[in-house]
Amino acid sequence: MPDRPTVIHRTPCQLRAQRARLLAEAGFGEEELRERAAGWQLSPEQQDIWATIQGIDYLLEGADG
Repeated sequence: MPDRPTVIHRTPCQLRAQRARLLAEAGFGEEELRERAAGWQLSPEQQDIWATIQGIDYLLEGADG
């Protein structure tokens, strides 16, 4: 059987909810998380959260634009 790519479909509402949960999990507000990311002051877990949030923002731009 050939390998098939995995595709996950989420609505913009689901993406926004996931984004909010991730921000809460990071323990910082969005601005502080952004500033710490720019200054390389995040733990590996927080860096993963920031990268995921950036990906969600990218997807939401496509959905909203």
